[in-house]
Amino acid sequence: MKLNSIGLPSAEAEVLAAELNVLLANFQIYYQNLRGLHWNIRGKRFFDLHLKFEELYNDSQLKIDLIAERILTLDAVPLHTFDDYIKNNKLEVGKNIHNDEKAIELIVSSLSKLLAIERVILKKSGEIEDEGTNSMMGDFIVEQEKTIWMLKAWQQE
Repeated sequence: MKLNSIGLPSAEAEVLAAELNVLLANFQIYYQNLRGLHWNIRGKRFFDLHLKFEELYNDSQLKIDLIAERILTLDAVPLHTFDDYIKNNKLEVGKNIHNDEKAIELIVSSLSKLLAIERVILKKSGEIEDEGTNSMMGDFIVEQEKTIWMLKAWQQE
């Protein structure tokens, strides 16, 4: 069995990097959705949501960098074109969303889909004992589950 530069099976690491590239593409769409929500939100909750959306897009920007760097660590190349992002996207694209309820629905839906991708990666990284990817996915999952819970609590008023 051929190992890559960090001691993981090369073929399996390539498959894992491809899954991470799907996650990277979807995080880029999520990030851009959050930017649009931040810019376009209207109404009585503007000040609270404007800040929350900024917090979320700053966090997603950090995660995008972590994912890309992990792909590089696995000896692969991160996707980096809008065309690649669109081809690999599984999220709804939020265009011209001004309403607070619709904005939160889009975020919850997006996070749920990101979680599904991350759980696939977590399973595959566990199978090849890739603790670096495993740890990163575990951290993402815990944080995003909590964010979903909080946003769903907001929806209930």
